[in-house]
Amino acid sequence: MITVFDDAQRAHDPQFFLSSGAPQPCPEKPARVDALLGAVRRLGGPVVQAPDAGLEPILRLHPQRYVTFLQTIHARWSRIPGASAEVIPNIHPANRSDGYPLSAVGQAGFHQTDTSCPISANTWAAAYASAQTAIHGADLLRAERVVYALCRPPGHHAFAELAGGFCYLNNSAIAAQRLTDAGRRVAILDVDLHHGNGTQGIFYDRPDVLTVSIHAHPERYYPFFWGYPDERGRGAGDGANLNLCLDRGTGDEGFMAALDRAMQAVADWGADTLVLALGLDAFEGDPFAGLAVTTPGFARIGRAVAGMGLPVLIVQEGGYLCPELGDNLAAVLSGF
Repeated sequence: MITVFDDAQRAHDPQFFLSSGAPQPCPEKPARVDALLGAVRRLGGPVVQAPDAGLEPILRLHPQRYVTFLQTIHARWSRIPGASAEVIPNIHPANRSDGYPLSAVGQAGFHQTDTSCPISANTWAAAYASAQTAIHGADLLRAERVVYALCRPPGHHAFAELAGGFCYLNNSAIAAQRLTDAGRRVAILDVDLHHGNGTQGIFYDRPDVLTVSIHAHPERYYPFFWGYPDERGRGAGDGANLNLCLDRGTGDEGFMAALDRAMQAVADWGADTLVLALGLDAFEGDPFAGLAVTTPGFARIGRAVAGMGLPVLIVQEGGYLCPELGDNLAAVLSGF
């Protein structure tokens, strides 16, 4: 299995994370890369760097003003007297159809959903490299059956014009669009602990990409406002979105039951290519402690998805530092 990775993704090193009103060390750290790469190298197989495909594949989903914001906001923010070292919003519009401000403070509130996506001087370069990793992974599926895109920072909480939840560019969605443009019928299966709200939002009105997410129920869990079972898509996209919500603490058997439903939906929809948005934070020992999937459970997930017989692009989403992080990735990849 080919792994795509760009070392430039290490440059993003967020410091600020506000949880339940208290500042905490940010769990989305560069050290995640070492654990994940270690697992890849134990399994063997080539690790390649993506060529630069430019902005065009990103602009297929993310508007130019949002990309410009990500590229320039830290420098603009830094000119504000007394500004924090990272861009962190302190005001938000009631909705994104309100006016678009020129102020750096206003634009931060417009384009960042929460305080868990701080932007530093190196954030754009890392997010861009992460997106290029997913793009090249999609291109490799022309000849490969399975490709792993080691993307960091992750992407599935990023909407078309919104960063949030450690995410800036939606790598899984960008890859799915790349594959759709190449004539594939694509489904995105998100197995992260948290609902892939940005992915859902990007495709919610579209009938050409199926989005399926298995996640902890948002009634009492991030992202709170999206990911409910009655969200099926809208307009032309009605029926092209499926949310499978799990109770806190759900373990292997409950997760696998949901995965069976998800895979049946993918088969019924007639997908010929799958983007697996791979979060490893459903693990019982993950710092977020939402679900209770075991390392052998991740191996079962890998085997089940591989058993669908589809070309699969595996895009790394969440999964945070714990001793078993690399083992959990190895368990999934070994299933293929």
